[in-house]
Amino acid sequence: MAQYEYFTFDQGSDIAVELHLQDANGNKKNLTNYSGAATMKRSYSSDSADTQFFDFAIQAPPTDGIVTLSLTNAQTDAMEAGKYVYDVEISYVDSNSNTIIERILEGKIDLTPSVTT
Repeated sequence: MAQYEYFTFDQGSDIAVELHLQDANGNKKNLTNYSGAATMKRSYSSDSADTQFFDFAIQAPPTDGIVTLSLTNAQTDAMEAGKYVYDVEISYVDSNSNTIIERILEGKIDLTPSVTT
């Protein structure tokens, strides 16, 4: 089950969130051969025009289990202030060529409005 987190981001700001992942035993999760994705929307049923994709990066070395999610100031400035939902998934291909997807984080984001342009 994914962990739930609530974030507040400022419109027009660069955003970076660093995730330190652990396996079931509490050890650093080995992310070798993993990929991932993170998306935020106004609601779970929003159309694609309302979707914002985070840049998803697994930090070196992948055995440290660190992922960074980021948005540029241009991305957050172009978004309408308000409430959003998001989730983060990691995936890998197993030995039977099946893609295994795990949702690791989900929650809500409050994008606060900017006055300065």
